[in-house]
Amino acid sequence: MAQDYQLKGLSSLDLKPGEKKEVEVEGIEGGKVLLCNVGGKVTALGSKCTHYGAPLVKGILTSDGRITCPWHGACFNAKNGDIENAPAIDSLPSFQLSEKNGAVYITGEQQSIKGSRRKPNIKISGISGSEKVVIVGGGSGAIGTLEALRENGYKGSITMISSEGYNPIDRTKLSKALIDDPSKIALRDDAWFTESGVAVVSDEVTNIDFSGKKVSTKAGGSFPYTKLVLATGGSPKSLPLPGFKELGNIFLLRTVPHVKAILAAIGDKNKKIVIIGSSFIGMEVANAVAKDNDVTVVGMEKAPLERVMGEEVGKIFQKVLEKNGVKFKLNAGVEKAVPSSSDSTKVGAIELKGGESLPADLVILGTGVGPATTFLKDNNAVELQKDGSLKTDEHFAVAGLKDIYAIGDIATYPYHGPGGDGALTRIEHWNVAQNAGRSVATNIVDPSAAPKPFIPIFWSALGSQLRYCGNTPNGWDDLVLKGEPENAKFVAYYTKGETVVAVATMQTDPVMSQASELMRSGKMPSKSEIEKGVDILTIS
Repeated sequence: MAQDYQLKGLSSLDLKPGEKKEVEVEGIEGGKVLLCNVGGKVTALGSKCTHYGAPLVKGILTSDGRITCPWHGACFNAKNGDIENAPAIDSLPSFQLSEKNGAVYITGEQQSIKGSRRKPNIKISGISGSEKVVIVGGGSGAIGTLEALRENGYKGSITMISSEGYNPIDRTKLSKALIDDPSKIALRDDAWFTESGVAVVSDEVTNIDFSGKKVSTKAGGSFPYTKLVLATGGSPKSLPLPGFKELGNIFLLRTVPHVKAILAAIGDKNKKIVIIGSSFIGMEVANAVAKDNDVTVVGMEKAPLERVMGEEVGKIFQKVLEKNGVKFKLNAGVEKAVPSSSDSTKVGAIELKGGESLPADLVILGTGVGPATTFLKDNNAVELQKDGSLKTDEHFAVAGLKDIYAIGDIATYPYHGPGGDGALTRIEHWNVAQNAGRSVATNIVDPSAAPKPFIPIFWSALGSQLRYCGNTPNGWDDLVLKGEPENAKFVAYYTKGETVVAVATMQTDPVMSQASELMRSGKMPSKSEIEKGVDILTIS
């Protein structure tokens, strides 16, 4: 039951426009709220980001009323706490403020104040109307679509078909922490789907009849739809080289069963682990298993993550992981996987081009993913791009098809962020999939609504936390590196001409969050201004 609680140390609401302050709540142990002055009006919200609990007082408050998490880019409406951008799936609670007798009070429930989260109002008493939304996939994009549909008042039928065998999870924790229990990283429990009137089907989609508006599954199911959202994600790539198909203890990493198999192979640790691929998955797994094992990363690049981050920044990550015991074989190509001398059914070594052999008790492949669209390959009604993705518009509606949307790893869409100019791009980021799902839901509920732009954001656990915002579909031609790169404390500005198209940071929060909001609002300084020393945190 809601009641009044006094805010500690406040006699009046004297915040200036654009100012935010974290304040303790008297009578609630650990209870805090965030006060924000947006356009002259002070509001009180939950103080912690509902994603991973970051203190929002250290985040970014914009003049148009958005509060952005300093860590992973989750964004909320600073007036009412509603979600603006992923990866948060719960909103912030908001509280009524009052001033009396020389003190300031909020009105709210103790649990809401202490928990600092407000679950979306998705409960539905019954399905109404003839609308049927079918979502194929069970990841970030799917959960974003489901939640936003119900939040926006959609009362029709929703069916989610997923082949993973468990409810949507925080997939980012598979490679970053090797968590193998889906219940520990589940985004929602069974009750949530029941209350929201979502039918969850554990099955694999095998065909779509686009003219008949019907989805068919491996188990023989048939699901009619009025709107179809394809959110099947990515399929991890193997290597078409000798030994990789035949030998055991060579693992992909995308699902919970993959993690279980890797952990079983590691067993009591002290294993020789070869990780093939020096991009994000490979580097995150290397960081996760390095403590108690002998780990070697094999990469074709001159530095880890060179394709995205460039050689200079890539070498920073390499040094961080080397301090944690990871060894690197770069500029290296793989020749084949060699059987173990003690068990010819399992891998025993990876042979590189040039003849070097790396002993291996197990091998983990971080060699990228491709769009999971093989079920559409022979479907004449749809045109796949060269990489297997689906081309969409800004609403993520599939080109050439009516009432069909594609989001996440399988969507190639026009990018209008800095330097994008509408260039088609496909982005394999958790936040992008979820934000795309929310965009689709908005378009389904209100087709006249303009598409809501968002700046892509991702993060990675590479010894220290990497934050990144922006995108480079047209490439980048220069890098402005600030801070202390030798200590893995830096801001990297990626530029195309005078335009800053992407920003990467380590140990400099909330610079990335500020950069993303400046990009969104068109206020990002130019390359020349950055070189002259402008501090983007000072820009309103």
